[in-house]
Amino acid sequence: MNTEIKRDQWVWVVVQDPGEQEQFVGQYDEGMDESFIPIFLEKEEAQFGLNVLSREKGHKYEVQAILYEDLAGIASDKGFRIFVLNGEGEILDKIESFK
Repeated sequence: MNTEIKRDQWVWVVVQDPGEQEQFVGQYDEGMDESFIPIFLEKEEAQFGLNVLSREKGHKYEVQAILYEDLAGIASDKGFRIFVLNGEGEILDKIESFK
């Protein structure tokens, strides 16, 4: 699948410890040996997806919207790819390049 995401499109991410110490929840796929930030195209999908992502105990997690272009810059700087997931945690698309 080739998901078309516009630079100014809002996407949904999971944030750990919302507030001053917040960070995006990243995932690591051992089979692919890749670190990625999962995104969701709909808030409801993100809420469902939150339940299947790997998380650390003792932290608060929240779904938040972010502009794709802002997330893409951060992900690129930190060495993460972006994967589009559905609410069941299945990978729908892997973003190859940040447009």
